[in-house]
Amino acid sequence: MSKIDLQLSAQKHSGGVSYQDSLRASMMEPSMYERIGKEEGFRKLSELFYERVFNDPSPWFLSIFSSSTKAEAIDNQYRFFVQTFGGPDIYREKKGKYTRLAGRHANYNIGTAAAHRWVEHMNMAVEEHAALQHDENARRLLKDYFAYTAHYIVAASEYMRPDQLSGGTQMDSGRVW
Repeated sequence: MSKIDLQLSAQKHSGGVSYQDSLRASMMEPSMYERIGKEEGFRKLSELFYERVFNDPSPWFLSIFSSSTKAEAIDNQYRFFVQTFGGPDIYREKKGKYTRLAGRHANYNIGTAAAHRWVEHMNMAVEEHAALQHDENARRLLKDYFAYTAHYIVAASEYMRPDQLSGGTQMDSGRVW
């Protein structure tokens, strides 16, 4: 499957969010990093999100997150968001040179239903975040980014080779794939 095919699959399952639409949140001025409150703002978003995830009543959904603690999950996610949306490279400091989002998630049992549930929890966290309450454009662009990215991970995971997986909690070697 080509990268364009993966992008089209993500667009279809994300409710029509295109790859180009998903990038808008990372190109805002002022940056999303500034709008949400820098590191503390993204930490809060991740806390709001994972509070919902770890209280989800569905065992099948919770099982996806069983390899890490809530604190680990919050730390990894907030670092990724800070780096992705205009802040310092704190994710790279912890995880290594490449983000490899699809590869980091390929070991988990993530399908379309899980992506939808993940997006529901994230959308609620975005709506609840105090720094975003009066920034409708930022909320909409974040939701687009999250919807597209969640479904891109699902599409890409179906086509990963074993040597492309880079999940887990240890820094990887930085190999190119």
